[in-house]
Amino acid sequence: QVHLVESGGGSVQAGGSLSLSCVVSGGTFRNYAMAWFRQAAGKEREFIASINWSTGLAFYGDPVKGRFIIARDIAKNEVYLEMADLTPEDTAIYYCGAGGRQGFVEKDYTFWGQGTQVTVSS
Repeated sequence: QVHLVESGGGSVQAGGSLSLSCVVSGGTFRNYAMAWFRQAAGKEREFIASINWSTGLAFYGDPVKGRFIIARDIAKNEVYLEMADLTPEDTAIYYCGAGGRQGFVEKDYTFWGQGTQVTVSS
């Protein structure tokens, strides 16, 4: 069983930056792809970014390309999401996921953290 714990959410003004962290433990998580998704109120969970533990190959969703960066620290078993130039449209609960396939939809990821709230004010 893979266990994920997110942290780093909070409130920020438009144009600001935030960094999220996901600490990973349990199971053979190094065999999994990691991803960040977000879910705004009343909307479906949306793909943000994914990364391969071994190669570092990353993919991004269109709404965040050029503004967000996903990275991993193998020694610390952590995955990060660096967010810049935030807008109110980025307001959502951000979730860290782990799955056997580095896909772009929620069903590609089996394990999820509890989520962390990000609020961007105008």
